[in-house]
Amino acid sequence: MKLINIGFGNLVSQDRLLAIVSPDSAPIKRMVQESRERGMLIDATYGRKTASIFIMDSDHVILSALPLERLRARLDVEDAEEEQN
Repeated sequence: MKLINIGFGNLVSQDRLLAIVSPDSAPIKRMVQESRERGMLIDATYGRKTASIFIMDSDHVILSALPLERLRARLDVEDAEEEQN
């Protein structure tokens, strides 16, 4: 199982991840609100502004304060390390 550090010591399973999206669009904001109402929202921002949103295959939505570019760089480094092994 591969884990992705989404900031502040929080980890997410890469195998369960469907998408990482930006929080700027209205449909994504609606999805976050609906997840909050259903109790399926996990806020891992520690009070900071949401910079990226993880959509999981378990129907959970996870908020992160790390920007997409930083997360993408982490994923690219992990993939490169895996290819070397």
